[in-house]
Amino acid sequence: MTHSHALTQGLRLPILASPMFLVSNPEMVIAQCRSGIVGSFPALNARPQQALAVWLDQIQAALQADRDAGGQPAPYAVNLVIRPQAERFEADLETCVQHRVPIIITSLGDPSRVAQRVHAYGGLVLHDVTSARHARRALAGGADGLILVCAGAGGHAGALSPFALVNEVRRFFDGLIVLGGAITDGRAVLAAQALGADMAYMGTRFIATQESSAVDGYKNMLVSASASDIVYTPHFSGISANYLKPSIVAAGLDPDNLPTVDPAEVRAAGDRQKRWKDIWGAGQGVGGIDDVPAIAELVDRLEAEYRAAQQALREQLDAAAAVQGVTA
Repeated sequence: MTHSHALTQGLRLPILASPMFLVSNPEMVIAQCRSGIVGSFPALNARPQQALAVWLDQIQAALQADRDAGGQPAPYAVNLVIRPQAERFEADLETCVQHRVPIIITSLGDPSRVAQRVHAYGGLVLHDVTSARHARRALAGGADGLILVCAGAGGHAGALSPFALVNEVRRFFDGLIVLGGAITDGRAVLAAQALGADMAYMGTRFIATQESSAVDGYKNMLVSASASDIVYTPHFSGISANYLKPSIVAAGLDPDNLPTVDPAEVRAAGDRQKRWKDIWGAGQGVGGIDDVPAIAELVDRLEAEYRAAQQALREQLDAAAAVQGVTA
């Protein structure tokens, strides 16, 4: 077993809850870890920068208290967007290293410098990728595992089918793969493993939870939405992402006829959070969201769905084997 694969040992379910901009918070992360899945948040959600240390102290204290009481909470992760020129990157990396964050999720850029710092204290680095080319570059940069963000994922997502991308990456990488893209229930978690991934990357389903920082309008929109309510566009951030059409309409825009923009100019402007904070990201799996439960209740449900799917699969395989035995 590699060090990366050891991450899945001891988890209640093979799920890494995605770090979500303006949504994930310490209460979410603590609840996710207490429920037996890996919780995470983007460093940029802690504002101002000095708040990041406060958040990490809060999370670590809560999880240590659980361990002291005999519990076994899952580890947590922090997402860093690799932009060395950005004002916060260096400070956020240093804060995470000082707190020895067990898992760092890196997005964009070369993870080599982050990996060097994190590996020095025994932490893991998982890198978001949307193609086999990006996967190779991330591994060359020292990433311990890969998060394959495929078509249908909420927020910034790739355009490749998980069938295609997992197959390509498994041809050259036998380490930890986390798969994202429209995974909202326990059956989909098992399906991700059947495709060849080790864990599922689940985000949108956790937006509609009681601990989420999303406003009620956002949560309610998820409950009422279906896959047809998702639009994939680079218009708002300069990078193609999936958004809820009703939120675009509420902003006074036509989601089917968005003005043409230069993605490079949008990225350079860097003001998405100010101009488009009410344009809400979501994945194509929204049709499976019917309520806004507490995270503990949701994970209970996910486990029941996962175990039921395992049992159904075993029965199907047994039935197929019996038929083959008769025909033989």
